[in-house]
Amino acid sequence: MPDPATDAISNLLHEERRFAPPADLAAHANVQAEAYDRAAADRLGFWAEQADRLDWGRRWDQVLDWTNPPFAKWFVGGTINAAYNCVDRHVAAGRGDKVAFHWVGEPADDTRTITYAELKDDVCRATNALIDLGVRKGDRVAIYMPMIPEVAVAMLACARLGAPHTVVFGGFSSEALASRLEDCGATFVITADGGYRRGSASALKPAVDEACVKTGDLVRHVLVVRRTGQDVAWHDGRDVWWHDAVGSASTEHTPEMHDSEHPLYVMYTSGTTGKPKGILHTTGGYLVGTSFTHWAVFDLKPDTDVYWCTADVGWVTGHSYMVYGPLANGVTQVMYEGTPDSPHKGRWWEIIQDYGVTIFYTAPTAIRTFMKWGRDLPDGFDMSSLRLLGSVGEPINPEAYMWYREVIGGNNCPIVDTWWQTETGQIMISPLPGVTHGKPGSAMKGLPGVVAQVVNDEGVPVGNGSGGYLVLREPWPAMLRTLWGDDERFKETYWSRWAGMYFAGDGAKLDEDGDIWLLGRVDDVMNVSGHRLSTTEIESALVSHPKVAEAAVVGANDEMTGQAPCAFVILRESAGDGGADIVADLRAHVAKEIGAIAKPRQIMIVPELPKTRSGKIMRRLLKDIAEHREVGDVTTLADSTVMDLIKAKEGTSSGEE
Repeated sequence: MPDPATDAISNLLHEERRFAPPADLAAHANVQAEAYDRAAADRLGFWAEQADRLDWGRRWDQVLDWTNPPFAKWFVGGTINAAYNCVDRHVAAGRGDKVAFHWVGEPADDTRTITYAELKDDVCRATNALIDLGVRKGDRVAIYMPMIPEVAVAMLACARLGAPHTVVFGGFSSEALASRLEDCGATFVITADGGYRRGSASALKPAVDEACVKTGDLVRHVLVVRRTGQDVAWHDGRDVWWHDAVGSASTEHTPEMHDSEHPLYVMYTSGTTGKPKGILHTTGGYLVGTSFTHWAVFDLKPDTDVYWCTADVGWVTGHSYMVYGPLANGVTQVMYEGTPDSPHKGRWWEIIQDYGVTIFYTAPTAIRTFMKWGRDLPDGFDMSSLRLLGSVGEPINPEAYMWYREVIGGNNCPIVDTWWQTETGQIMISPLPGVTHGKPGSAMKGLPGVVAQVVNDEGVPVGNGSGGYLVLREPWPAMLRTLWGDDERFKETYWSRWAGMYFAGDGAKLDEDGDIWLLGRVDDVMNVSGHRLSTTEIESALVSHPKVAEAAVVGANDEMTGQAPCAFVILRESAGDGGADIVADLRAHVAKEIGAIAKPRQIMIVPELPKTRSGKIMRRLLKDIAEHREVGDVTTLADSTVMDLIKAKEGTSSGEE
């Protein structure tokens, strides 16, 4: 019997939604097609070539030490400083007057332009201030800040000094902050009095104060940026104002070249069970991986491009593709503090217009929100400067891809649909501009130097047209080295399912061309009456309906079929409030797009979906609703009241069969 999910992919391809690279882009692409063969023939030589794009204190003796897998060491014996590569070397090369950041605050008139020379001075001041306050190489520093330039300065100062940082998203609670401080033993916190969100000042310092109480005498100093001017409690002897300590520090600092494997940062990511996992990234390999992939995937032209990644630095995308990768490549970029809808819903498009953004990297969640608002908003701004669009965070459904391409890109911009993780550190699977024909909804294939495969339950690679599990067969430079303080959990979590393979936790399919289609976490792949169905593909079918703005699908236990798809749908504003008719229409639409077996058992029309502060949908909470049980922990949601709104709809608009 044909697999409905595979049929859905085939149907998309037969619609000829494939886009050749523009001729001018292809002719001048940073990376050409031959790179795949070159990397396959000599993978370590290829990565050594990419490492030569950076400045090293001492060149490495060995590209990769893989004698004790899964514990990798890259560029063994080499020394490097990430901050030097991100700022000093550009100034030394005579590019100090080049703009590093166009910073845009949420208040419309709050902007700053920072050159590489100014950024270098700021980083040196901050480094000297940390030294004066007792921070030493190897000490862990927590950063809990809004999206202001000082957050990048703080990260780079830590990297310069060799003090691993752990950035905690500014929306997390004091409990979440305290648990991270304790796990990595952070003795120093950098924060702000607060930040701006949707026109209002929100406090940050009180959460730090509470976290310090919860962790006893662990934290020695708290360095505080005055951002909003709101009153904050003050603890003499512990708290220090940024403008006092950093503002008076010297702009002269000679950076130490650290061992390539010296820890750069720890980033915490949620596990399916248990406490958050502290992902450890080290310096040399991480900087090689992020700088190369940023340059290659976005076809970066540092002299002319203005790049904007909308991610918050509290997440890995902000680390890899707003701080370390872009700055190592010397690009001019935009940093924005606020939300897409403040002070108006066209704010992002206004910024693209005002700053001449050429490369734009954002999440499918944001794209679907813009679809809901309608194209009249982006059509009101001149975005002709754009030449390339990127997508990150989750698989982008084909309808959102097409809207993004047509409305935002004016049908002139290739889209790089990127797959990677906090753990991988760098983009792993993506089209290459100028080389790859784009397919809406497909991340295509592993980048040169990356060995990504789809395997079956036995770990055997599947053929074209089949599905299975996404694995990485060879180590890569920016890979996580371990989980902070827990080597056994590292091995068990990522390397235990099949010998010698990193299991990403995602399902995937190969189409008839051998290109990869990500299907989401394996928990989001349902087994319905013996047939493997992807929640992502059902979501794509729902969103292709003209009345649907966004959809989330989960697999719920079902007595008859084992599992059954249950959908939660946000309608477009033009669709009205919904009702039994629209629910029936949506079921029929899914059956038409994929097959009757994929028709949701239950569809709830809801006002919002539960999302984390990074914009990812918390499907486990929706599964709780679908299976009629008590809703689990909601502390990581951007807005925990969303679950109350959804529960209020339960039984009134579900259209359950």
